[in-house]
Amino acid sequence: MTHRKDVLTDSDYEALANLRYILRRFMDFSTSAAQKEGLPSQQHQALLAIKGHRGDDPITIGLLAERLMIAPHSTSELVERLVVGGYVRRQSDPADRRRQTLMLTARADEVLRRLSAVHLTEIREMAPRLIELLGDLQR
Repeated sequence: MTHRKDVLTDSDYEALANLRYILRRFMDFSTSAAQKEGLPSQQHQALLAIKGHRGDDPITIGLLAERLMIAPHSTSELVERLVVGGYVRRQSDPADRRRQTLMLTARADEVLRRLSAVHLTEIREMAPRLIELLGDLQR
């Protein structure tokens, strides 16, 4: 939409505002869906980050902190709540006993299955508008 980097049009502002609105709507939906399952939003995000991790090494507190964009000590507290809730197990890394790897429990897998199904449905409904907005911003 912009012809030069330093020139913004009313359409640019409109597209940015609409994008932020759609993203906020999705985040509000996500928070509500997680709460219906008895999870705070951040715990849901942590479970999804653990489940979705496909790196060469198992996921650790440090990697989870990076994915959630929060401090490692905050991540440790979050993981402790998930352990107490029966969603996550910690295990010492055999290669480095100072590190702990994280694994989901069957309870977490079941909750994530339900939450992910409703999230994918919501995203599929939002996708056409989101794609249109991103196209507007790309021009």
